[in-house]
Amino acid sequence: ICRRGRELRGCHFRLILPKYSQSKDSVYFRDGIRRIDFILSYIDDKDGEKKQDRRKEFEANLQKVGLELETEDKSESEDGRTYFLKIHVPWEVLATYADVLKIKVPFKANDIPDKKDVPLSWLCTPYRLPEHVMQPEPDYFTATFDKSKTDFFLIEDKETFFPPSTRNRIVYYILSRCPYSKEDKDKKGIKRLLNNGTYAAAFPLHDCRYWTRSRDANCESERYSLYKYWARFSSFYKEQPLNLIRKYYGEKIGIYFAWLGFYTEMLSYAAVVGLLCFIYGVATFDENVWSKEICNDTIGGQIVMCPLCDKKCGYWKLSTTCSSSWQSYLFDNTATVFFAIFMGIWVTLFLEFWKRRQARLEYEWDLVDFEEEQQQLQLRPEYETKCTHRRLNRVTQEMEPYLPLTSKCARSVLSGATVLFWISLIIACIIGVIAYRLAVFAAFASIMKDSPTNKLDVVGTLITPQFATSVTASCINFVIIMILNFLYERVAIKITDMEVPKTHVEYENKLTVKMFLFQFVNYYSSCFYVAFFKGKFVGYPGDYAYMFGKWRNEECEPGGCLIELTTQLVIVMVGKQVWGNIQEALVPWLRNWWVSRSARNHPESLYSRWEQDHDLQTFSQLGLFYEYLEMVIQFGFITLFVASFPLAPLLALMNNILEVRVDAWKFTTQFRRPVAAKAHSIGAWDEILNMIAVFSVVTNAFIVSFTSDMIPRLVYKYAYHLGTESTMEGYINNSLSIFNISEIPVENRPEEGENPDWFYSSNITTCRYRDYRYPPGHEKQYTHTMQFWHILAAKLAFIIIMEHVVFVVKFFVAWLIPDVPSDVKARTKREHYLIQEYLHDYELEKLKIQLSQNGPNIEPCTCPATAATSVKLEVFSDCLS
Repeated sequence: ICRRGRELRGCHFRLILPKYSQSKDSVYFRDGIRRIDFILSYIDDKDGEKKQDRRKEFEANLQKVGLELETEDKSESEDGRTYFLKIHVPWEVLATYADVLKIKVPFKANDIPDKKDVPLSWLCTPYRLPEHVMQPEPDYFTATFDKSKTDFFLIEDKETFFPPSTRNRIVYYILSRCPYSKEDKDKKGIKRLLNNGTYAAAFPLHDCRYWTRSRDANCESERYSLYKYWARFSSFYKEQPLNLIRKYYGEKIGIYFAWLGFYTEMLSYAAVVGLLCFIYGVATFDENVWSKEICNDTIGGQIVMCPLCDKKCGYWKLSTTCSSSWQSYLFDNTATVFFAIFMGIWVTLFLEFWKRRQARLEYEWDLVDFEEEQQQLQLRPEYETKCTHRRLNRVTQEMEPYLPLTSKCARSVLSGATVLFWISLIIACIIGVIAYRLAVFAAFASIMKDSPTNKLDVVGTLITPQFATSVTASCINFVIIMILNFLYERVAIKITDMEVPKTHVEYENKLTVKMFLFQFVNYYSSCFYVAFFKGKFVGYPGDYAYMFGKWRNEECEPGGCLIELTTQLVIVMVGKQVWGNIQEALVPWLRNWWVSRSARNHPESLYSRWEQDHDLQTFSQLGLFYEYLEMVIQFGFITLFVASFPLAPLLALMNNILEVRVDAWKFTTQFRRPVAAKAHSIGAWDEILNMIAVFSVVTNAFIVSFTSDMIPRLVYKYAYHLGTESTMEGYINNSLSIFNISEIPVENRPEEGENPDWFYSSNITTCRYRDYRYPPGHEKQYTHTMQFWHILAAKLAFIIIMEHVVFVVKFFVAWLIPDVPSDVKARTKREHYLIQEYLHDYELEKLKIQLSQNGPNIEPCTCPATAATSVKLEVFSDCLS
């Protein structure tokens, strides 16, 4: 059969019978017995003699270890250029490395009875998946595998005893340590061979196509089940098949989806409470006395406000902010305080219940005694290459490469300086956006000086100069955030590589700190500006504060700055989520569509399992890092600034429901099967979440005190109200100070034509501004009144009270809820006890058998020979000391 687009004379004829003799989805060698556990692909270049020698030595060493290899010639490949090396790991090698990697396997059925059914569990029936999908494996007690005691464990079938995820993890462990040079034994590992082009790809196989079951009866077709019941959006309300995810992709990916699902589930409670707070704002809309006063023609319509900027801004009436005042009330009401306190407690409950959920998963997935030190001892190939100095390792008593202290310090200083430079760049961009706000506000104010409806008929009174400035500045800020984020990701990886971390765990931790620190400043700095700086350092008419001595600092509207913080939060948060989902779903799909375009022209029978997977995208080692980072940034939005926008958890919930299915679809259909890896927790992200949780209590307390108008209203209602009853009538007039227009400096006065017509038709001698200062003519004119200091004291008192209340409740809840469920503790203790007891009985039985075999002859007693003495295998291990 000729490849399309070539003349007959230049065609490569391929023998297609071998491919028809097997299903195109076959995951077995040609004999149909040995399973393919891993695939290596390469293209034999004309000038690739060195590469060919490396491959020859590498594959010979793999065979010495005991792996079985089978090569698919390039003439059998779809493109006619790619060789595929199939790898099978036999039982002897599996047993050896299961012992090395301390893999846990079952040795006895669990004899602890399960708890009774949860009451009203039938209500959850619509959310359940079929039992065969949830993979309810028999409940066993497990122990670390020991090759010399294979009869101690419950081994029914050696071919299926270790699942495919464990098999490919073992193969990758061997590949990453196998040398490929006779001269230099330090040259080893598949990663270096991939980097220098010796091999094009290395990946385990998916077990079938995702849209249909495998035709091979021996194939589990787990990928199809994952796609059908997990990856399709129609299953958005269903639970996740975590056991199947763990079995297919490994514990590290399983933990991520378990955390994402739990986070989404907990968000539903916060979303409901936030929605109720919003509904409260809508329901009490008519009780908003101060907004009614602003909109009233005889009150707000008669209050003349001082210009908001120099020269280009004219005098304006308070009633023009009627719409924004009503909008602000939806998010700035009594429920705001309650929701801020609730979210402080919710964060604690989320983190504490996740610890319990994580502890249960650790037990169920045999991760209780998982030692990350094994992974930490595995040196990165890049570290071994760049570190030419060697010293004795006190643990392994072997010579190992190391980075001198002077070099390490120099690299760390340069890395830190680079991070500080980029953070300074973010701050500079934020200052630029602030300057944009100050500059264009005058332009918007000049355009809209008469009435917003004159030139913007479509949106009418909803648009004010402040709103227009805020929206455009937020959009520009979002674009800057995305650009800086795109650039810094590459910079962070480069400077982390420059530091030459010793292990993969150290590499991920260093990159996590750099990326999160940058992302924290990048995404949240604009919100911090609006929440804590805008309108706080304005001054007053005649003595305004200026930025760089040129632009007058921004003021908040009479309704407060909270509505602008809400606008900023919505644009950045929603924009990031929409862009992230498009990038995650659309980009891999387009790439795969482009790569596989030629394969679509061939009969399906010629498109083998390994070729189909070869055309998919590679899931990078840092793939999960970016998934966690995206969710942690979102977690910051819904906790740090949630007092300004109670609907933020609802938006996050809607995004996460989509995120779970997009990630599932991406893993199942668009990426090669990742190499399985173990992880007993979400790692460094747990500490970052705890840090955000503590910080969020402080930020929300400050938002309620200084960004919201809640405290000034309460002080007025209970201390400065008019009449005998505690009402809000007269609040607007009380919250605005008076300034004599004749005292405004010439350089601050509006230019000719900037003032509205009504200003010239009436005799106006004073204007109002947002502050608490004595009026002109008073002996302390234009200085702060006692009400200002009372309000400031109330704000500080509220911060202290709220923080103490929330922190006390947080610590009490954390103390009340144990990190590990009692039944998990009991099962763990029972398992440890049984391991000792059964091992003792096992050794005793072995000794009795040996003594009975020796009979009356008194001979030295020797240990029983293992079942694996017939084959001598070379073992690669960085973990054995």
